[in-house]
Amino acid sequence: MTDLDDEAPSQPTAFDLVGGEARVRELVDRFYDLMDLEPEFAGIRALHPPTLDGSRDKLFWFLCGWLGGPDHYISRFGHPRLRARHLPFAIASSERDQWLRCMAWAMEGVGIDDALRERLLHSFFDTADWMRNRPG
Repeated sequence: MTDLDDEAPSQPTAFDLVGGEARVRELVDRFYDLMDLEPEFAGIRALHPPTLDGSRDKLFWFLCGWLGGPDHYISRFGHPRLRARHLPFAIASSERDQWLRCMAWAMEGVGIDDALRERLLHSFFDTADWMRNRPG
């Protein structure tokens, strides 16, 4: 018996619970599909470039690491510096709320477990709220 045998098994990360890279990619694609198609998300869609391919990749790379999986974003770009990278874009409560609704729909659409979805929405809210850089 080794010392490793005495260790408690590690808890699965949110990345594991979501379903790994394939599910994160599915989530990101659903998120951007909704943003592109639903008039309710026109405000946040307008903050993005005409083609969403780069945005899809960056969010996928970021979410993999943020959820506890591989740090694809950091290996490509270094520290995310989320607030600094979002400062050029006018983000108020309206944009925050659109982003959160779009992500909630995407998580529901790809079948993320209700309890995990709620947990992630709380974390997403904290991050999205921190991105606000305009009054309102």
